[in-house]
Amino acid sequence: MNRASTFSKPGVSSIWRRNQRRLAPLLFLAPGVVMFAVYVVLPIFQSVWISFFHWDGMGPKDWAGLTNYTDLYDDPAFWTSLKNNLIWMALYLLAIPLGLAAAIFLNQNVTGIRIYKSLFFFPFVISQVVVGLIFSWFYAPGIGLLPEITEWLGLGQIAVLADERYVTYAVIVAGLWPQIAYCMIIYLTGLNNIAADQIEAARLDGARGLRMLRYVILPQLRPATFIALVVTVIGALRSFDLISIMTSGGPYGSSRVLSYYMYEQALSEYGYQMGYGAAIAVVLLVIMMLFISGFVWRMFGDEKEG
Repeated sequence: MNRASTFSKPGVSSIWRRNQRRLAPLLFLAPGVVMFAVYVVLPIFQSVWISFFHWDGMGPKDWAGLTNYTDLYDDPAFWTSLKNNLIWMALYLLAIPLGLAAAIFLNQNVTGIRIYKSLFFFPFVISQVVVGLIFSWFYAPGIGLLPEITEWLGLGQIAVLADERYVTYAVIVAGLWPQIAYCMIIYLTGLNNIAADQIEAARLDGARGLRMLRYVILPQLRPATFIALVVTVIGALRSFDLISIMTSGGPYGSSRVLSYYMYEQALSEYGYQMGYGAAIAVVLLVIMMLFISGFVWRMFGDEKEG
């Protein structure tokens, strides 16, 4: 069917010509909006609805009202998971300044800089499963490097993944490795877009080192910082794969986070409580939305002030 036949009717053709500038963007956006609604928005509402039932995922649903949410309040495993999520989020934010430092180091023209960029970029390319396996071997007593280091320091071989005091921090360190690389890539893109004339003007005014960074570079990196902050917080709150590979929530559930506890309750052989798992997912969604809404609100405020 050609263009002429498509708009053969005078009414349709005139409507298209009058509203082409408004309708064309909507037509381009429509497929993405439909996909987002079907695969993101609709499952969110379904999860909220399921959280009000007792359901094993197969049989009939039994209405539970707010029982699943009140049960969370009395569940010590839920509070342990929430505490670990907050620890993840606090320590994961270290990826932002470390990624900025790596980006500044790599944003220079020296011999061999491409090799250094490849080495720093490598953790972002490999799978999280591979990262988990690498660090599991690194931490393993008898074969890992870390136990050998602690033994050389006179502390003995410490099995950090089997110790409730250290396991969460050990997994976070493994997660920080690719997250720093991710933030570095975001900042490298931002550094390439910095206005060169402002840098030269600041140098003529005597700005060097930290003063240049604080008053000239960082203000121009605000969009990159916002993106790095959002993806880092989301990554900390939805951490799952490293815990699944490295600890399976152990020892004794001490390394669980909300996403992994949700999986245990809803989909693992120990749970099949879809309603309870959906309630955990809703709580995680609310926490995530609160943080993201705060970041977006702050960004709009900065834009208005600018």
